[in-house]
Amino acid sequence: MRKLVAAIAAGIIIAGTAATSVSAEEHEVKQGENLWKIADEYNTTVEELININDLKDTVIHPKDLLYINDTYAVKRGDTLIDISKEYDITVEELREWNDLKTDLIVIGQELYIKGVNVKEEDAKPAEKAEKKQEKQGTESAAKVKTESASDSEQAPKGKTISVSATAYTAKCDGCSGITYTGIDLNKNPNAKVIAVDPNVIPLGSEVYVEGYGYATAADIGGAIKGNEIDIHVPTDKEAVSYGIQTIDVTIVE
Repeated sequence: MRKLVAAIAAGIIIAGTAATSVSAEEHEVKQGENLWKIADEYNTTVEELININDLKDTVIHPKDLLYINDTYAVKRGDTLIDISKEYDITVEELREWNDLKTDLIVIGQELYIKGVNVKEEDAKPAEKAEKKQEKQGTESAAKVKTESASDSEQAPKGKTISVSATAYTAKCDGCSGITYTGIDLNKNPNAKVIAVDPNVIPLGSEVYVEGYGYATAADIGGAIKGNEIDIHVPTDKEAVSYGIQTIDVTIVE
């Protein structure tokens, strides 16, 4: 049982090249500026600035530091766990801010990262510089720790192969919603399951799918031949958005 969203997905091919990640950009409020002027300068909205910076109203002061660009562009190999660690937030927060129903993310997808308002209007220049150096040192140490943890999670032991991946849902005309190995996807819409060619990835195998996480090879399909997989997602919208991607899959030992 599987549904390949091919007719529409074929036109939404997402290249496997790495995308640039964008962290929050700081803007120091200058004399005479207001949120409307700053929003216009950065091609955003007052509402977005208020939301990102947790402002209670539209009042700002000179030397306030505001976050502007608060998004992250997903690149090859990213998972929600990696991104949450990089920004010291939780996976649940990422899901909530971006209205994500599953952990599935797409290369090039922009994720909203809620910013933190920083106000240092009473700090002296020397104190600001000291704080900045301290912050950079902390971030560098955290980055090294995060990269080390990510490398461990991103490289499970086993055979890794490159595959062409699409996505499917259990809800389709003529589909039973039951995988080839008996998993009821209607009762378990968030089940991490992929459809495979058993000659390449044995049924029942635990696999690590780039951008999807750990899953079970529990389904097959007539259109799945060779190094191809179909990733189960809860909704047609997510399946279509996924398109066709070239990713790595590790058959976990």
